[in-house]
Parts: sequence; C-alpha cells; structure tokens
Amino acid sequence: MPGYRDRSHAGRVLGGLLEHLAGLEPLVLGIPRGGVVVAAEIAAALSGGLGVLTAVKVRAPHNPELAVGAVTPDGVARLDLALLDALGVDAGARHRIVAEAIAEVHRRQEVFGPVPEMQGRVVVVTDDGVATGATLGAALDHVARAGPARLVCALPVGPPETVATLAASVDEMVCPLQPRWFGAVGEFYEDFAQVSDAAVLGLLA
Repeated sequence: MPGYRDRSHAGRVLGGLLEHLAGLEPLVLGIPRGGVVVAAEIAAALSGGLGVLTAVKVRAPHNPELAVGAVTPDGVARLDLALLDALGVDAGARHRIVAEAIAEVHRRQEVFGPVPEMQGRVVVVTDDGVATGATLGAALDHVARAGPARLVCALPVGPPETVATLAASVDEMVCPLQPRWFGAVGEFYEDFAQVSDAAVLGLLA
C-alpha cells in the first residue's frame, strides 16, 4: 500500500507539490497536533510562516466518539444539523456541547498561541490526513472568513469524496493520495506515533 514513512515525509512531499507558492511568503497552518509536523515541513520548503489553527470536534451528548460538528477559535460552530435532528438533540443540549467545544478550542489555542494574521495572505491549511472532513471543513471556513488572498488546502491522504467536498471551498486542493478503500489515516503511515504539545511548541519555536 503506498503511503508515507512519517508525517515529516508527508510534509516534504506536499512541499514539493506546492513549490509554485515559493516566493509568496505563504502562511502554513497545521491542525494540531499531527498536522503541525506536516505544516512545518511545508513552511520550510516554501520559506513561509508557520502557525497552528485549532479546530475541535463537537461531540454528541451520549456518544462522545460521534462528532456532530466542529468549532474554531472565533467560536463559530459548523454543525451537522441533520444528524443532530436524527439524534433528537434539543436546543439546550446543542448549546451545551458547543460551549464545551469552544472552551476546549480556547484552551488548546492558549497552549499554542494565537492564530497569525491571515487577511490578504496566501494561506495553506494542512493536517496529517482527513477522514470525514468535519474538523478540517470548519478550519477552512474559519480561514475564509479572515479574507486571505488565496486559500490552499494540502493533505497527505483522504478519501476522494471528502477531498472533493473540501476542494469546493478552497482556491486550490492538493492531495496526492486518495484511496478508494479508506479505513483510517494512520494506515497510510509507517510511523503514526502520537505528537505531544511539547513537540508542537518545539516546531513553532
């Protein structure tokens, strides 16, 4: 099965595919934690800036493993309203689960620092891969609201349907590996070890 040695390798591959952005001083934003490792390699390849953009899943009230949306540092929630209706989640419960996610996104962003200024810049958003795209979709919406000159999404791997959906919301999509049969992102890496907060802060430093 084709794939990557680790997240750094994935970032170098993407950096090569994005070399047309070199000279534009792009801002490369990684979704923590794994996406920041990918972003650091892209930023190095393009002589761009590096930052962290936290997006946190909104979790179903009685099933924390089930994501019903995501929120970003500006507190805006992107919710799957059809799924919430199907689960019978009322307005009060929706407010509570969104508030919990907003508190978590603020906590994480405090650890990693504020999102850099994006208005008028070429912004590349990346993660170590994507499955459903709920979290990354919210992150891309957040960047779009900030008014970048150009919004690029770069992904090492993702299922074709998800990649196509995300591509519709950006100026450019780069995703070299789009397998028809997709289980989990980690299947496409030889080394997919957890990334610590300390490692992310080291890359930002």
